Amino acid sequence: MSTAAVTPARPGQVLADLLPSPTLRAGGAAARVRDVALVLGGAALTGLAAQIAVPVPGTPVPVTGQTFAALLVGTTLGARRGVSALAVYALAGLAGVPWFAEGTSGVGVSFGYILGMILATAVVGALARRGADRSVLRTAGTMVLGEAIIYAVGVPYLAYAAGISASAAVAAGLTPFLIGDALKAVLAMGLLPTAWKLVRR
Repeated sequence: MSTAAVTPARPGQVLADLLPSPTLRAGGAAARVRDVALVLGGAALTGLAAQIAVPVPGTPVPVTGQTFAALLVGTTLGARRGVSALAVYALAGLAGVPWFAEGTSGVGVSFGYILGMILATAVVGALARRGADRSVLRTAGTMVLGEAIIYAVGVPYLAYAAGISASAAVAAGLTPFLIGDALKAVLAMGLLPTAWKLVRR
């Protein structure tokens, strides 16, 4: 019979690595089951957060909790599991699961933001393994970089899919969301370093 143990924090780890797990050799069946559960949980969290949506006049892109959830998934799960979680989220949504923003599915004009989230998750997850989520300032930089990556993919896609100019896409798909993204970064600056402080205790 295996016993559950909390792994002490070490360099190169993300928060998910510290969850209690059966004390079996790395790469065993129990570790794979835990990874699958984390991936599915990350996808579900992103889908639930996407339903927290506030329409913005003049733009087809609502303010949602989706981007915050995606970046949180990346930093807490790490790049490999985080990308897998966002890929499951994207593929399930394309297949018809109504868990994109405002209960939609399929390819819409805002699908580029989801593609950007997958890329951003890889980057912030890799940075988190280098300790980028363990202090307030580094967490802020990580979140800002992740958000910038999402917009770098999402805004050009919006321009293409909606048939509008680049300046119109920036006005509709970037400018209205800057204040909200700043608030999300502040929230992450409080949550992630605090979680690491609790782990160290």
